[in-house]
Amino acid sequence: MPFNLTGWHGVILILVVLLLFAAPKLPGVARSLAQSITIFRREVAAPKNDGSAETTTSEPTDSTKL
Repeated sequence: MPFNLTGWHGVILILVVLLLFAAPKLPGVARSLAQSITIFRREVAAPKNDGSAETTTSEPTDSTKL
């Protein structure tokens, strides 16, 4: 390598550049990641509805009634 940089130096250099140019977007990314994790946990913990229990409406739909 021309400047005697190893793989770790390159990784650190890329991280520093990303932090410099992407710093304003980091709070939004962290917020959306946290919301995604919350939704995922909620869906995993929710009881599964396999469709065997039909939901009924309180008022039947009648197309002749206008």
